[in-house]
Amino acid sequence: MATVDLTESAARRVAAIAAKQGKPAMLRLSVEGGGCSGFQYKFALAESAEADDGVAQRDGVSLVVDPVSLDLIAGAEVDYVESLGGAAFRVTNPNAASGCGCGSSFSI
Repeated sequence: MATVDLTESAARRVAAIAAKQGKPAMLRLSVEGGGCSGFQYKFALAESAEADDGVAQRDGVSLVVDPVSLDLIAGAEVDYVESLGGAAFRVTNPNAASGCGCGSSFSI
């Protein structure tokens, strides 16, 4: 899947979390209705990919995205950022017309 990318930093963090939990190094990103701007990103470790999921890989880590969510985030990059405000996965989504201050929701 070339339409969503996982940065090296995000791949390292997913691998570390998965290793601690004894799960596969697979992060599922989905988009749900809600949040302060209309849509919100949801992250979870996944056990496996569905047949119609888009899958991106970096350094042995997989990012899986369902087809409906993929339409909303095509061309996006998932990064893991640590700052004074905390540490979190961050999505840079070129399709988002606007976002919120916390960076976890967006509108199109």
